[in-house]
Amino acid sequence: MLSVALLEAWMSRLREINRSPVAAKFSRSTVIKNLVAALTSLTLLTTPLYATTASTLGTIVYVDRAHVGAADASVGATVFSGDRLTTEKTGSVQVRAGAARLLLASGSSATLDQDDVSPFATLTNGSATFSTANSKAFALHVGSAVIRPDTDQPTIAQITVLNAKELVVKATRGSLTVAVADDVRVIPEGTGYRIVLEANPDPQGPRGAGAKGYGGPPIKAARSKFMWYAIGVTAVVTFFAVQEALESPDRP
Repeated sequence: MLSVALLEAWMSRLREINRSPVAAKFSRSTVIKNLVAALTSLTLLTTPLYATTASTLGTIVYVDRAHVGAADASVGATVFSGDRLTTEKTGSVQVRAGAARLLLASGSSATLDQDDVSPFATLTNGSATFSTANSKAFALHVGSAVIRPDTDQPTIAQITVLNAKELVVKATRGSLTVAVADDVRVIPEGTGYRIVLEANPDPQGPRGAGAKGYGGPPIKAARSKFMWYAIGVTAVVTFFAVQEALESPDRP
């Protein structure tokens, strides 16, 4: 590096000055100043081992009375892995993360993160809606349950936390998978389920279960990690559809 070469040259010059008392009177001070400047430059160019940066997860595209950590959220702000989003009782916030969007409804909170497969959020209370363009675009965690798109088709899902062990999952567009450890089931498009975690369901499975392979062998109780009950589904607010239309490449 250039600074290293200059440092070696000035060190050589300083040795020459030390051998010449006359030159030393006028030059030693200048060379020492240059040495200090070179050392400072090398320090600035060196990246500390402890300097790490959180992974960028996405961008806030809509906000109304919401927060990132203790700070107010703002449109255009970048969010990172580990950020906690919260909304007030009448607030909401939407984040765009690659090929996915996450909308937190009023009185909700979620922590953002990312793994080797996709970005995800852990919903701790309230309600969240996410939309995706493919199966690896996003996942939502609630307790021990992981909800993600079942296919690469456009998907919209709405999840509401009822309490620490219960949640409601609705697939309004595309199908979803709900996984609790090795117990994985599919929620078809246009259906919704109330899910009770860490339960011990009937070995025959609940009525109306929309699991993949429905009509086959009954689910064994030993492998069942949750119970689910079919519920009615109403259309999710078309917020995502409106936003996608406004941001369409065909829009002038």
